[in-house]
Amino acid sequence: MEKAQGFQVILVEDAGKRKAYAKITSEVLRYSTDFFHRKGFVQLMPVILSPITDPLGPDPGSSVIKTGEIEYLGQRLSLTQSMILHKQLAVKEGVEKLFIISPNVRLEHPKRGKSGKHLFEFSQLDFEIAHAKKEDVFALMDEFVRGVVEHTRVACREEFAALGRELLEFDGAFPIYTTHELKEKFGEDWETVASLAHKSPFWAVCHKREFYDKEDPEEEGHYLNYDLVYPEGFGEALSGAEREHEYSRIVGRIGKDMLDAGRYEAYLELAKEGLVPSAGGGFGIERLVRYLSGATHVGDVQMFRRVPGEAVVV
Repeated sequence: MEKAQGFQVILVEDAGKRKAYAKITSEVLRYSTDFFHRKGFVQLMPVILSPITDPLGPDPGSSVIKTGEIEYLGQRLSLTQSMILHKQLAVKEGVEKLFIISPNVRLEHPKRGKSGKHLFEFSQLDFEIAHAKKEDVFALMDEFVRGVVEHTRVACREEFAALGRELLEFDGAFPIYTTHELKEKFGEDWETVASLAHKSPFWAVCHKREFYDKEDPEEEGHYLNYDLVYPEGFGEALSGAEREHEYSRIVGRIGKDMLDAGRYEAYLELAKEGLVPSAGGGFGIERLVRYLSGATHVGDVQMFRRVPGEAVVV
């Protein structure tokens, strides 16, 4: 292992594995795009630079150390951390079911490089549904995950054999737990332990997160959001929520989280006109490929690794 300017340099040396991961990634992208089109979603192009982006805070699980920015013609523009705010605005414009394969840049603390599941540059499939509830997202993603497993099981038979990976089959709907239940059973850092204890994906609901995740109107301090978690120790697959859509609620949440409202001026002006209730989520393409392939680290499945704390080779 070499060193370069204080960073580790790590490459997947096995060309056969790199080729297998590339094939599985290609089939995941093929199936994902076809699935969402079949379900009546409109595919949008991603936003790379914007005056607004997901703040990723005050989520206690976030370890982003800075937001990537550039200056262009006197305007400060952020690199997209996720397209959540833009999805809400697209729904406001009348696109009731949408998805995007969106490049995200999240400049994570180097310690995240050892988690096996963090990248500082990755792609996620982001989707949003007007007037949806969390149960609609659960049904959609239960179907999607089962479908992508079966599709790749056939399309990538040779690749899975070469990697020594045997995919599990799932019976019944994915279990649903509150984070309170999970913490009580598995401890404060429940995710990996709970993931190892399961043979199928499961849902974890009610996380204290960003201002756009809807607070339960009937139970203050509880939230209508959710994560999907892969089994076998692979951890978080998807994050999502029903969205705050009322202007006064959004402004109140931004203030409560002590965020700079000025950074969201354009979003707030449009929110003042009225947003549409919606729910959605986003799942990392590389994390899905890691789970399907059984890779040790999510960076292994990238042709060009982007792992926190590692030097960018190419």
